[in-house]
Amino acid sequence: MKKIFGIFQTMVIGIALAACTPSPKDVKPATEDLTIYPDYKDILIPCNIAPLNFMIRGDYDAVSVRLGNEQKIEKRGRKVIIDSEEWQKLTGNTHEERVIDISVTARSSKDGGWYEFPSFTWTISPDSIDTFITYRLIEPGYEVWDKVEIEERCIENFTTRTLADGKRLGNRCMNCHTHGGDKGQYSFFHLRGQGGGTILNRDQRLRKVTLRNEEMTGGAVYGDFHPSGRFAVFSTNVIIPSFHSEGIRRFEVFDTSSDLCLADFDSSEMRLSPLVSNTASTLETFPCFSADGRWIYFCSAPNPCGDTIPSPYDLKDHVSDIHYSLYRIAFDDAEGTFGDEIETVYDAEAKGGSVNLPKCSPDGRWLMFSLSANGTFPIWHSETRLCLTDANGNSYTTEENGTYHSWSHNSRWIAFASKRYDGQYGRVYFAHINTAADGKSPVMSKPLVMPQADPEMDDLNLRSFNIPDLSNVATPIDTETINRLVEHTQAESFQ
Repeated sequence: MKKIFGIFQTMVIGIALAACTPSPKDVKPATEDLTIYPDYKDILIPCNIAPLNFMIRGDYDAVSVRLGNEQKIEKRGRKVIIDSEEWQKLTGNTHEERVIDISVTARSSKDGGWYEFPSFTWTISPDSIDTFITYRLIEPGYEVWDKVEIEERCIENFTTRTLADGKRLGNRCMNCHTHGGDKGQYSFFHLRGQGGGTILNRDQRLRKVTLRNEEMTGGAVYGDFHPSGRFAVFSTNVIIPSFHSEGIRRFEVFDTSSDLCLADFDSSEMRLSPLVSNTASTLETFPCFSADGRWIYFCSAPNPCGDTIPSPYDLKDHVSDIHYSLYRIAFDDAEGTFGDEIETVYDAEAKGGSVNLPKCSPDGRWLMFSLSANGTFPIWHSETRLCLTDANGNSYTTEENGTYHSWSHNSRWIAFASKRYDGQYGRVYFAHINTAADGKSPVMSKPLVMPQADPEMDDLNLRSFNIPDLSNVATPIDTETINRLVEHTQAESFQ
């Protein structure tokens, strides 16, 4: 008798739940455009990305969505949450580009009527994106910050883990988490303050090192690995903030003294470049290696104060005068030495703008950089755009309002940070890079924001996703490991 009652009870609950599930009826064509967040309408997506959950903006209280001919979702509320297993059936095993039509019908909370919107498409690319992405979660303020974390996210699902937590490390600053190698098997990030140093990972082996010697004006800041993993090139920057008193910009960052240096992780040595260092008349920053490791690209600008190291007051009248050009210098990885000549790749004086953050595609075809009106802190410049240059020096604008970009290891996708949505909070976007019919000029797909389990997260989150960096392997650190390194390990000195 109890068993029969249990079956009956289950049936009643199932019938009740089915009755509560809204289904469209008397559907009419919508008279207004469909607005969804994230804007996932008519986009190209990697075949291995997590479900593209989204929500409808506007006065609607129920939604019915059909994904191609394979899946139908009916929900109360405005959020469309896609089952992970069903998503795998929809996107998995893609060996060629495939297009899925998405149709949305929603119930108005004003008149209770159902309205059907014009469909849009998701094109599934057979080009996968790297499995993991790291980023810094930081409050977007500029006067003070309270909580900083470095987090790693699996792009194929919604799994995240904290690599380093500033709260557990005495509320200290952490920055510049960077991967290297053909899979991302090398990585480093800087941990500031007492007990800090650069946390270095080379093929699962962790070290805490001090990347500075007596010849350097400051510690290593922005950097990039040589493909071999033995070397990394860095800029040493003495950075000062400045605040705009008028206009829509609020914040600026300046280099007052900066050079280029090389870290040899096998011999624990730091080496300065004799051509571009040891002078205050030029400011060098954002170095990176070419895909084959034979070149070092870097940005440099004339110091507006000549040979004098400037103060914030000295620079207040020179904000619009600081323009970084892009250069390169040869590198001998057998000897670990810089070349004898500096070549100009992008001349800011002739072409305009200011170049920052060059990154070479792993296949060696492209170099991408941020181009803003002036200065060296592009995330606060809404006019910043992503540009590509090829081996012949031809430059192409690919996307407005983007910076802190990172290449996927198949050279087909990039991740970048942008404040395009609200001008305040940085979010991670992905975009596909392809070649136009002419076989020369690049084509960048419509960027899509990194999907979240709850599509409302970006509305509720009060921290920026900063400096996204792609990798195909998980970073072998966690908060406990970092705490032990800080508390119990002396940083190795470099000579």
